[in-house]
Amino acid sequence: MNTDQLEGNWRILKGKLKQKYGELTDDDLDYAEGQEEELYGRLQRRLGKSKEEVKRIIDDL
Repeated sequence: MNTDQLEGNWRILKGKLKQKYGELTDDDLDYAEGQEEELYGRLQRRLGKSKEEVKRIIDDL
């Protein structure tokens, strides 16, 4: 999968997360390659869920 495909997939996932969790902002969902842990941390803090729960939410979308 190339970078454009990955970016497109993330945009789709980002939209689904914002629909399901309206409190999430674009800043919460900013993603830069290699910064997955930071993204999980922001989502954990914002949603009040564990890292495992956040991963499960993303995987289920």
